[in-house]
Amino acid sequence: MRDKAGHTTLLVLGVAGVLGLTLGLGSFTFHYGQGTAYLSEDPAACVNCHIMQEQFDSWIKSSHQPVATCNSCHLPEGAVTKWISKADNGFFHSWAFTFRNHPDPIRIKPRNARIVQNNCIACHSDFVHELQPGTRDGAVGCVHCHKDVGHAAWR
Repeated sequence: MRDKAGHTTLLVLGVAGVLGLTLGLGSFTFHYGQGTAYLSEDPAACVNCHIMQEQFDSWIKSSHQPVATCNSCHLPEGAVTKWISKADNGFFHSWAFTFRNHPDPIRIKPRNARIVQNNCIACHSDFVHELQPGTRDGAVGCVHCHKDVGHAAWR
């Protein structure tokens, strides 16, 4: 029969083991997946997932390549919302690419499409101030007509 101290010691060792295993696997996965690259503004980080090569190559040929990175279009403005979006997208991208549960070709989610739309309007407000397509319900988004701007001749 164990005393309370022995039972507590086993419990502490079990919790420490589970935490150690979780932190170890998480650290290995972050390192193996080149996680620090996603903290940068470098578009090359997006091709760490081989599925994104076509999008990267088409961005290189696009009219926006000299003036905008992936983050410029695909992340919201503001430090907090930018990092929340990066974390959200990072988790769901890594999940989908690891378990191969994504559409082919990949498709932008509605929330991320709204971010792109808002960034189009923010960058081009001097051209679209009269139109403001993102402010009306059911409005056609900028990429409906300008789909080859950020990713030239993409699919």
